[in-house]
Amino acid sequence: MIDRRRALIGGALLAASSRAARAEWSPSRPVTIIVPYPAGGGTDVLARIVARDLSASLRGNAVVENAPGASGAIGSRRVAKADPDGHTLLVTTNQTHATNISLMKDGGGYHPIDDFTVLGQLADLQHLLVVRADLAAKSAADVVALAKSSTKLTCGSTGIGSASHLTMELFKAKTSLDLVHVPYRGAAPLLQDLVGGRIDMAFATVPTVLGQVQGNQVRALAVASPAPCPQLPGLPTLAGEGIAGVEADAWIAAFGPAKLPPEITRRYASALRAMIAQADIADNIRTLGMLPNWREPTAFAAFQRQDIDRWAAIIRAASVAAE
Repeated sequence: MIDRRRALIGGALLAASSRAARAEWSPSRPVTIIVPYPAGGGTDVLARIVARDLSASLRGNAVVENAPGASGAIGSRRVAKADPDGHTLLVTTNQTHATNISLMKDGGGYHPIDDFTVLGQLADLQHLLVVRADLAAKSAADVVALAKSSTKLTCGSTGIGSASHLTMELFKAKTSLDLVHVPYRGAAPLLQDLVGGRIDMAFATVPTVLGQVQGNQVRALAVASPAPCPQLPGLPTLAGEGIAGVEADAWIAAFGPAKLPPEITRRYASALRAMIAQADIADNIRTLGMLPNWREPTAFAAFQRQDIDRWAAIIRAASVAAE
């Protein structure tokens, strides 16, 4: 009986030791975090916060490498083809991992689900409905009324197939409006024309347009999100203005290559969860114009599939194809 008890205890200790060993995986060389966008943007800045925190929590060195191009497909393909050993990660957005598959030929050369391992969602990016400062519309309802009159409103975006464009298409579908789409090659020229009064309105992420809103160069009328905008307290949601169904939050999430071992996935998910839970980091993310929003790998994977289907339907209905 004593020998049997000792064997059971020994087996339990061995199993516990094995679990602890798996939980304590650490990188054996520097971790490269690929950002499929240029340096300086919101995704890049958040990725650098992730790199600093992972360097400390994983007792290793994590560095960000920008690999922009082809609507984020170049950097995404690089991670999809990387060895699943935990030393190459991707911090990216819903563009590469929810809409490219419906917008680009062959989905950009990768599959957003089959070629990756989800590590978790990090943050949301809310879209604001903004108008030129002198537009005769003081609310989202006014915009709808104005657009349904004889006035033909122009709506800018950061490019065909961009998140701002798809948000506009969702808005049009829910309001039955006929807006004139004016695509730009990025946020800078879009904002230049909106501030200059050469276009009437746009949907833009909070980090993109917050400075112009706070400087009274453009006017924010509502947020296309289920949640209020913490950077602009008092700004109504579109649903609160009576325009339901225009929830168009973009998101930023972390991925590894497909077939990443479970112990490595758990280690990263645990580290990222703890990072987002830190009050100073969460406040920093809000200062950047984002909303910290941690979703566990399993929950986010289900959400991602739903998001892919949702935007695919909008893209088909509007006959949108990436440039």
